[in-house]
Amino acid sequence: MRLPWISLFFYLFAASDSALVSIPLLASDDAPVVTGDLLSFSIGPDRWLDWAGNTSRNEFFYNALNNLVKFTGTSPSIRIGALGGDPVNYNPNLEFVQNVYGEPSVIIPYPEPSSMVVGLGYYQAAQFLPAGTKVTWGVNLVDRNLTAVYLESKAIIEAFASPAFKEANITLDFLEVGNEPDLYVFHGYRSADYNFSVYLEEWTTLASNVTKAADLAGSKTRFWGGVFAGPAWTNLTGFTAANLLDSGILTSEPGSFITAISQHLYSGLDFSGNISVLNQLMSKATIRSNLTAFVPDIKATRAKGLDYVLGETNSYAVHGAANVSNAAGAALWALDYTLSASQIGISKLFFEGGIGYKYNLLQPVTLTRSILDGIPLATPLPPHIQPTYYAAIVLAEAIGDSGNTQAVELAIEDDSITGYAFYEQSALKRALFINLLPYLSTQTTPRASTHLNLSFSGSAHSPASFSVKRLTIGYADDTRGVTFGGQTYETVDALVSGSPTDETGLVSQGIDIAATEAVFIAFN
Repeated sequence: MRLPWISLFFYLFAASDSALVSIPLLASDDAPVVTGDLLSFSIGPDRWLDWAGNTSRNEFFYNALNNLVKFTGTSPSIRIGALGGDPVNYNPNLEFVQNVYGEPSVIIPYPEPSSMVVGLGYYQAAQFLPAGTKVTWGVNLVDRNLTAVYLESKAIIEAFASPAFKEANITLDFLEVGNEPDLYVFHGYRSADYNFSVYLEEWTTLASNVTKAADLAGSKTRFWGGVFAGPAWTNLTGFTAANLLDSGILTSEPGSFITAISQHLYSGLDFSGNISVLNQLMSKATIRSNLTAFVPDIKATRAKGLDYVLGETNSYAVHGAANVSNAAGAALWALDYTLSASQIGISKLFFEGGIGYKYNLLQPVTLTRSILDGIPLATPLPPHIQPTYYAAIVLAEAIGDSGNTQAVELAIEDDSITGYAFYEQSALKRALFINLLPYLSTQTTPRASTHLNLSFSGSAHSPASFSVKRLTIGYADDTRGVTFGGQTYETVDALVSGSPTDETGLVSQGIDIAATEAVFIAFN
């Protein structure tokens, strides 16, 4: 059933506000190109095999990734790294992995390991990713053990050289030596006199052994440089991408293999479990101020001709904030956050996830403890999609499979509404509007709605109509029940279910967008 009258209905009876939106018909030559793996995944190393599978693939995780491939033709990139994996050691006599964990707590229901030893099968599990996946893997800088780093790097490279990887074109894209060295003092990995100069010496020495392992295997090595926790979290001065690039590291033998700079960003730290924090996360102004703190580093990186990524990011640090990171409003935050990042020179964002972390886009295995407080569950919770996963789905459809899509943020004079236009061969194809105004279950007032009056600029032919898919959310603090275009991914196998809606609209009539909603339109 076609519903062309929906926009007009909301315009006449529901919209309480309006905003003008001018959309360029053609993208400028310097408009950012967004790839199908703009939103990618960073996986906590200790439970990597739970995500990927060990002797066979984890079908739930594979399906969740392959859903995105169906829209973009590109698999999300995967980074295996983070705090739990920096101290990893390799044992050729071990098949998979041995971890030692501390006790769960209310704040950290699923803790990272205190020690971790892996075998070759641990790295070989990457063969279960979708074909064409590019992988970044972290190696141990913490222990400053040249032999251990050499053996670990050699095992990673050998795994990716196997026939199964080559047949599926699953490639080792980057290695990262160390994770967040600017926090080594905080974590007790280094003494208080540890500084940026000492780090540079350590990195150059250890990375040289990685390149030796690669040379022996006849492989080419590429490094992520930096891997810093970023301006908001550093306890030591000097750990910035700009300082790293000014240090002369690129002229060193291992530094010559740095082709991308990685830094990490979280929106803050919160253990309160108060849903009012969701208002802060969903703030249009805050999203931009968090990202623009990195502009000097991004500019310094791009000036050297290098790529720039957020190699680890998500909503709130230390596995997320209860009732916030796992809430539906976080899906709208992730949508705007990812696209806003693309506008300032960030080419990929790797959303961190682990088993049982609150900010996961999905939980790939059965959970036996609550992700909110660590209390044992009366009934185990099977693998499931979390609301933020829908951000990945919407982005994938918005970017499409052209391989050369440009995205441009639209100027909208509203404190809560953002918009982006998408172009192929410079021609306008699609647009996405996001209303970040939180509509919470505690509210008793009617849900606000804004009418968007659409117009076009430029000399190309203007479209007259469009089709519509809505990211529909009951309340911003809901943890389930989200749909996109009337369909759900909250299924036992992560595959889409339900009949798609068939809503259309006329450009001349504009479109309405409710608080805590995203509207995706494809121009006819």
